[in-house]
Amino acid sequence: MSGYEYTFASRWNDNDVYGHLNNAVYNQAMDTTINTWLVEEAGFDLMAGDPLALCVSSSCQFRASASFPERIVVELQVAKIGNSSVVWTPRILRESNRELLVDGEFVSVYVDRQTRRPVPVPASIRDSLAATFAVPAP
Repeated sequence: MSGYEYTFASRWNDNDVYGHLNNAVYNQAMDTTINTWLVEEAGFDLMAGDPLALCVSSSCQFRASASFPERIVVELQVAKIGNSSVVWTPRILRESNRELLVDGEFVSVYVDRQTRRPVPVPASIRDSLAATFAVPAP
């Protein structure tokens, strides 16, 4: 697999009244994985970096559920790099047996830190994306 993986330990308070990880936990896992990749692999400075990558859309197709104390793994992939956007397609798996829990989509748009208006994906981030992910040609 070309891409990036990040593993999460579930917490007791991640379970909801139905006894499984609340749907918000999966969105938090996708967001955290993307931002961790940006910091660790693309060298993005969360406090002073410009431009910012803001989430404009996220979705999950749930395939199975997990619950505390399981660990989950986010396999991060990129489906498309646009002029000012990146379409991430994370998959969330159960760590113990790699069972698919969620097919996700997370769209980031790069914006100027001050104006919050869209700007092109920075060349340094494009280069890091190309080095880590097998992105289909436009």
